[in-house]
Amino acid sequence: MGEVEPGPTGPLEPPEPPEAPASRRPGGIRVLKRNMKHNGSRNCLNRRSRFGSRERDWLREDVKRGCVYLYGAEATTATTTASSSDLHLVLCTVETPASEICAGEERESLYLQLHGDLVRRLEPSEQPLQIVYDYLSKLGFDDPVRIQEEAANPDLGCMIRFYGEKPCQMDHLDRIFLSGIYNVRKGKTQLHKWAERLIVLCGTCLIVSSVKDCQTGKMHILPLIGGKVEEVKRRQYSLAFSSAGAQAQTYHVSFETLAEYQRWQRQASKVVSQRISTVDLSCYSLEEVPEHLFYSQDITYLNLRHNFMQQERPGGLDTLYKFSQLKGLNLSHNKLGLFPILLCEISTLTELNLSCNGFHDLPSQIGNLLNLQTLCLDGNFLTILPEELGNLQQLSSLGISFNNFNEIPEVYEKLTMLDKMVMAGNQLEVLNLGVLNRMSHIKHVDLRMNCLKTLVVENLEGNKYITHMDLRDNQLTDLDLSSLCNLEQLHCERNQLRELTLSGFSLRTLYASSNRLTAVNVYPVPCLLTSLELSRNLLECVPDWACEAKKIEVLDVSYNHLTEVPMRILSSLSLRKLMVGHNHVQNLPVLMEHIPLEVLDIQHNLLTRLPETLFSKALNLRYLNASANSLESLPSACTGEENLSMLQLLYLTNNLLTDQCIPVLVGHPHLRILHLANNQLQTFPASKLNKLEQLEELNLSGNKLKTIPTTIANCKRLHTLVAHSNHISIFPEILQLPQIQFVDLSCNDLTEILIPEALPATLQDLDLTGNTNLVLEHKTLDIFSHITTLKIDQKPLPTTDSTVTSTFWSHGLAEMAGQRNKLCVSALAVDNFAEGVGAVYGMFDGDRNEELPRLLQCTMADVLLEEVQQSINDTVFMANTFLVSHRKLGMAGQKLGSSALLCYIRPDTADPTSSFSLTVANVGTCQAVLCRSGKPVPLSKVFSLEQDPEEAQRVKDQKAIITEDNKVNGVTCCTRMLGCTYLYPWILPKPHISSTPLTIQDELLVLGNKALWEYLSHTEAVIAVRHVQDPLAAAKKLCTLAQSYGCQDNVGAMVVYLNIGEEGCTCEMSGLTLPGPVGFPSTTTFKDPPKPTTPSSSSGIASELSSEMSTSEVSSEVGSTASDEHNTVGLDSGLLSRPERRCSLHPTPTSGVIQRQPSCATFSSNQSDNGLDSDDDQPVEGVITNGSKVEVEVDIHCCRGRDLVNSPTLTENSPTPCPEEHPRGLFFGIRRQNSVNSGILPPVSKDKMELQKSPSTSCLYGKKLSNGSIVPLEDSLNLIEVATEAPRKKTGYFAAPTQLEPEDQFVVPRDLEEEVKEQMKQHQESRPELEPSEEDRTELPEEFDTAL
Repeated sequence: MGEVEPGPTGPLEPPEPPEAPASRRPGGIRVLKRNMKHNGSRNCLNRRSRFGSRERDWLREDVKRGCVYLYGAEATTATTTASSSDLHLVLCTVETPASEICAGEERESLYLQLHGDLVRRLEPSEQPLQIVYDYLSKLGFDDPVRIQEEAANPDLGCMIRFYGEKPCQMDHLDRIFLSGIYNVRKGKTQLHKWAERLIVLCGTCLIVSSVKDCQTGKMHILPLIGGKVEEVKRRQYSLAFSSAGAQAQTYHVSFETLAEYQRWQRQASKVVSQRISTVDLSCYSLEEVPEHLFYSQDITYLNLRHNFMQQERPGGLDTLYKFSQLKGLNLSHNKLGLFPILLCEISTLTELNLSCNGFHDLPSQIGNLLNLQTLCLDGNFLTILPEELGNLQQLSSLGISFNNFNEIPEVYEKLTMLDKMVMAGNQLEVLNLGVLNRMSHIKHVDLRMNCLKTLVVENLEGNKYITHMDLRDNQLTDLDLSSLCNLEQLHCERNQLRELTLSGFSLRTLYASSNRLTAVNVYPVPCLLTSLELSRNLLECVPDWACEAKKIEVLDVSYNHLTEVPMRILSSLSLRKLMVGHNHVQNLPVLMEHIPLEVLDIQHNLLTRLPETLFSKALNLRYLNASANSLESLPSACTGEENLSMLQLLYLTNNLLTDQCIPVLVGHPHLRILHLANNQLQTFPASKLNKLEQLEELNLSGNKLKTIPTTIANCKRLHTLVAHSNHISIFPEILQLPQIQFVDLSCNDLTEILIPEALPATLQDLDLTGNTNLVLEHKTLDIFSHITTLKIDQKPLPTTDSTVTSTFWSHGLAEMAGQRNKLCVSALAVDNFAEGVGAVYGMFDGDRNEELPRLLQCTMADVLLEEVQQSINDTVFMANTFLVSHRKLGMAGQKLGSSALLCYIRPDTADPTSSFSLTVANVGTCQAVLCRSGKPVPLSKVFSLEQDPEEAQRVKDQKAIITEDNKVNGVTCCTRMLGCTYLYPWILPKPHISSTPLTIQDELLVLGNKALWEYLSHTEAVIAVRHVQDPLAAAKKLCTLAQSYGCQDNVGAMVVYLNIGEEGCTCEMSGLTLPGPVGFPSTTTFKDPPKPTTPSSSSGIASELSSEMSTSEVSSEVGSTASDEHNTVGLDSGLLSRPERRCSLHPTPTSGVIQRQPSCATFSSNQSDNGLDSDDDQPVEGVITNGSKVEVEVDIHCCRGRDLVNSPTLTENSPTPCPEEHPRGLFFGIRRQNSVNSGILPPVSKDKMELQKSPSTSCLYGKKLSNGSIVPLEDSLNLIEVATEAPRKKTGYFAAPTQLEPEDQFVVPRDLEEEVKEQMKQHQESRPELEPSEEDRTELPEEFDTAL
């Protein structure tokens, strides 16, 4: 640690260490110079040294004390390594002002940077530490002590950072100002000589002046707009600058280096290429414009957006009137607070943008800007507009959205050039149509996201002027706009409307989805209506006026209560798109005439058949989705010599179709996408598939197919084949297809694969998981290793063990990219978390980025483990897990964001009647649903503007601009995410947290991203997978259903099967009584352990590291540093006297030591050379030290067999009956301790015990990343080398026992097998039959899987 420089004695100064020098600093603050190193993962700086004990004690005395990291000007970004001289650690309190720190540091000012973006100068009275504390508090931290700890973390520099000098990157300086002393020659001829001059390039001009008299002497100004910048070939590194026009002037400038030459050429070329004199100085943290910019008098448009412009500076806002030709000025996002009155003197302005500046009122002088045509005042705190604004008769655009207006300003009546009223995001509660009637010039009204509840009509006079109205996201219950006789378009989505009345004279489009409409009245019949959207309402029939509309092209009445589709609608001669999904329609009318229908969506209805004439009369039909019905057959296509069917996309998933429907498909030769999943198909005739040559995507999953026809090789355009969850035993001939990309044959009966010598170059994803009998040769694996994503089953290792939690839960995972070329969804699954006493599952959706989901996937489990060790409150450790993960994203989290969902299952300590509790936390749109007694129980909250009005109001109050597509600043619809720190404070990482005790009624848990839940309801998802035996097949089914229902985006689903009950007990049967919930003995009937399902049941995708395991599991596979020379003395005594192993259902009644899972995120570094902890120098129990060599004693205990017989007997001294065990055989096993995945030796007799798979066993050839890539073996070894160099934890050794070691195995030669069995039998017979006495048992310490 750097040397502490103490200041004068005062409340800010901690006790001075004896070795510190006696120097003093002004201001009473302490400054520590810190040595920092850069983290290679592109995160923030990590500290190499730490606080001294005295500094820590001083901080702990008061939570209002803390430290501020002060960076030098050279550390401009989070990726820049700061030297010890550039980084100071300042100890201060929340009351320490910036001026005091500046005095101690001998600085003029302090600067604040948020999220690696703009840099703001702090006012002398501002308090830096209080700013940090307020920032952390708004993020979601509640505990003052934790806030103090987080503020001292150097990783926080990626989000909030202080500088002693204003930093500025070189490329930013070049765009603002270029200057230097170079040799210059005037004119195109060589009559003039070269002379040394000062050259400045600023704005739109090149300024040439004398070196000595650069401020007072003569200056030559060369306008560059429309001019030329050319290379001088006769002189090295020289440029010729020429102005435009007939009397153009030219200056030749000679530069010294190539770098300078390129800088000037690059910047000057941008200037001369402009047609309009525009200067863009946005996002430069400017407080004033450069002095030389005022020489560019031809500037017409000046962009100063996203700066910190001041008024009373030499180049401040009060001097902008000097630009005599300025027409456009953008000053948005400058946090001005007060309107710069001198701007009203720039009479030439025609466009002025002052959005997001915190204005509460406007000055009356704004009426002087008579030439103003566009005025943008969005995102302020305005409540009224001055009357003088009415003087601006040329004003044609006025934006006052997201202010605090509670009524329509009267000045609108005077602004006759305005045709749009844009007042979205204000506080209007009443819509007075009488006020609008007085504004005949207003045609478009935008009042979305207000608080409108009622509509007031002053008189019966109609409004003939308004043509477009937007009333989305309000609180209207009834809406009567029949007086707007010229209304052409109405948006009223997401209100609470029960009834809607409109005039149909001019109506063209109506959008009224997501309401409670039972009636929609339009009179007269809208003859001009082309689009009608009434989805997600309570309509029981299609309105009659809609059936009579002659020009209607799009009709969406999905998610209603319709029971029939009128014949007049289906036979309409104008209708092109009909959406009737999610209703109660039982039959469709029979078509008698040809119709122009192109898109028909009738999914999720009660149809048993389709009209026989559908395909023969709807010849233009291109898209048909009839999924989730009860169809048993399909109508035949048009007959005749020439097939006229144009059908290209056909979705028939989740019906009752049989093989009889296949011949009908031949009548649609243009089919490109065919989904027949979850039907009753047993065969697919080869001759029929041969005729579907245009197929590009084929989904046959969830049927009873045994083979896929060889004629699939004729489908040359096929790129996707999905046929999971069938009975396919022969690998289809698809590897010959030239365009094949994605193949999913998981959960089948494949036994072998015949592959060509070379795979098609287009093949990217091959899924073979869930094929229990599939054996892949090394040659096959070598060929498959070139595939981007290869998913195969994990093979159980000889030393794998059925872990304690394996019988309580198992999971399956499915991820599908859809029609996008990359997968931006990642998942986390740890079945054996925190030493086998819990499980963690997560889902992360990055929307358009794949980097953040992968980072969260690799780090979030480790963060959770650390937080669990610090707090037992589920709300606290879950919230802190999300907030710390948000910080650990570093620079990647500044501009990118991700939804996150985390589910943690652990033993329930609060509820004695429950064995486990489930804690769920989420931000964004990922959701978790628990199936309890067959019904869904939502556990998450969707943080989006459309589904959470409270969050939408919070974002509005903080003056974010919500665009028309309902996105915060046009970026995301989520209001809470991990990452996207630049959108603070609108986007926060604080999660929603819920906890529930798990009971025997809880069957399964479903995790899914946004795309899954958009197309599947909670109820449908639960019903779909309740009776599926394999969780992998269940997850696959959910993704398949979502895609068949219309999802084209990334979709991810994870299904966790729960087996919470006494039948899931895995306690060892050593003849001891199992304790009850409160520690007393109880009667327990032992059952055979449940047989595992398919090999993929415990691990959805066996070889996918990133989708299944956290970084802590990666580190746990590197092999133990403990010695493998096990002490085998006293096996018999250890076997007989060892306490029984307890499961989580029956924990040990006495408190014991809980060993923590090692985490790669933090390693304890206070380990002495002899294996003892440096803090207390006490030996670790179970660890024998021998010099520098660490040996670990191993557990040797019995393993319960499958067919053990239990004979419960009653004793007089026992309060409750106790089971007594009479095993027929003993089986030895050696278990390593302190391991995430404990291993057990192969049994002596394989018929006594079944091997179960370990979820951490990795693939032979590599591990899959979330983007589908495979980590080569050598890369895995590199990870191992890094992990083995990590410091050991306090337990005395770094344990990771999944590596196979010969010394760990208890091997019995075949020729001695019978002899060993006989000896074991004799040993068993000589063993006392009765249970050990209470005295004997109490002498032994109660342990939970710890070393003897």
